[in-house]
Amino acid sequence: MLTLLSAVLPVARADKLSVDERLEIERGLNAEFATMRVPLPRAKRPLIFKSDGTFDKSAWDKVMQENGPAARQGDEVQITRVEIAGNKIVLEINGGTKSGHWYDHVQVGMGGGMSPVNTNQNGTQSVNGSHIALVFPGSVPSLKAADIRQMLHPIFDFEKHSAAEQYMDKLPEPVKKAIKEQKAIAGMDKDQVLLALGKPRNKSRETSAEGDELEDWIYGDPPGKMVFVRFSEGKVVKVNESYANVGGTTAPPLAPPR
Repeated sequence: MLTLLSAVLPVARADKLSVDERLEIERGLNAEFATMRVPLPRAKRPLIFKSDGTFDKSAWDKVMQENGPAARQGDEVQITRVEIAGNKIVLEINGGTKSGHWYDHVQVGMGGGMSPVNTNQNGTQSVNGSHIALVFPGSVPSLKAADIRQMLHPIFDFEKHSAAEQYMDKLPEPVKKAIKEQKAIAGMDKDQVLLALGKPRNKSRETSAEGDELEDWIYGDPPGKMVFVRFSEGKVVKVNESYANVGGTTAPPLAPPR
């Protein structure tokens, strides 16, 4: 069985995980839903799951006996945090092991609409939180969120349409295209820019002479391409790209929108 799993799992590339790949993994997995293929123990210390698709079932069973279940086979769970460090990717499930019900605090939404997550709508027992560490033989290699979903296939079923995919389906085609190409375009809101470019390196705010709230998001580090995205009232009004040398000026300030 393990030999079969190893044959179908992706072979992680040996080169080191890049900054862009880290961002893509965080964006691609955070807030994702999955259905449990196996029972999930409640665990504050991350449960070990190896990148070859194997885990110590007896160790998981022991934690289950000590702490009880976070979710049973067939339950829907949500990844609420992704942390990449050293040789592992740690996934917080259902808000971790914080006190209280995880779904009373987690909210999911984009484009200005946020709604609380509550999977206990059918009268079943509410699920608790846990943590899983996807562990690699060496440092985390170069890979993407899709590779990780496939690695986690023995315990998670991601086949349902993801929250991110559902959101993307509703977007206008130009915005969809820009996100796929990792670009910002005029008219995007902040959530859409985050999907396209990730978190900015720096932000600045000011108020225009007309009283409009302006905000600039800065991406990149010299030497290399710098991207400046200007928002007015929460929408992109200007995108400026410039190449910066070490110690040089990155780019002139963005002109106020007309």
